Amino acid sequence: MNTFEETVKVTDTITLGGDRMVLFSGPCVVESYDLCLETGTRMKAICEELDIDYVFKSSFDKANRTAATSYRGPSLEGGLEILSRVKQALHVPIVTDVHESYQCAEVATVVDVLQIPAYLCRQTDLLKAAARTGKAVKVKKGQFMAPEDMKYAVDKVRNEGNPNVFLTERGISFGYHTLVVDMRSLPIMRKFTPVVFDVTHSIQQPGGRGATSGGQREFAPFLARAAAAVGVDGFFIETHPRPEKALSDGPNMIPLREMEDFLRMLQRYWKMGREE
Repeated sequence: MNTFEETVKVTDTITLGGDRMVLFSGPCVVESYDLCLETGTRMKAICEELDIDYVFKSSFDKANRTAATSYRGPSLEGGLEILSRVKQALHVPIVTDVHESYQCAEVATVVDVLQIPAYLCRQTDLLKAAARTGKAVKVKKGQFMAPEDMKYAVDKVRNEGNPNVFLTERGISFGYHTLVVDMRSLPIMRKFTPVVFDVTHSIQQPGGRGATSGGQREFAPFLARAAAAVGVDGFFIETHPRPEKALSDGPNMIPLREMEDFLRMLQRYWKMGREE
């Protein structure tokens, strides 16, 4: 699927849209330095073995939790301190969410990629502030957005002089507490910029457990294989050593112990999806 010929620079050494699979992966939210280090260490080792480019992911704040009582994270200052330590310890690039325009400049001093949450993909000031940092901008397609309309989010970033913007598919709302993935969205959005498939949020059940979201982890391999076969440039997969004890999105994260086999399987399908 080569409808878009250009590539996007994720970091100085990682390119999205080329001939290497890129993985954005880590625990949903920063719970502790030890957890992030454990997860990142294992994921880095797996990706080195499989020759996959790896970007560590975790959020310093989950500002869109279902209930006010849910754990959000260690805050901007505390979260960036932990992410900085992980980056220095593992020598891996970092991606994290930004929710407010004022956060972008400070977050960009630590991370390599700024992620725009799906609910905020139309927020012009946020997109522009992220773009002006000069860092790569990863925009998640809103659960309410048509894929062709994501072109305008891409344009908002590029119009600030930042060409390194790419999109992420994470499903669209289908009634209440359910998401579905329209695989047509992948080649449609690929006309504008490289595309990443979010495996674990595509199986999320937003608000499906009342005060928290649920998930159907058992369907992750099926959706991941389908997206890989259609053709995407990379994957976003949240993982955790003990998902049953995770403080956010446990039901849809892939257990860390299963990630090597999961990625081996996924890489085979990804390579087939890249064939002419």
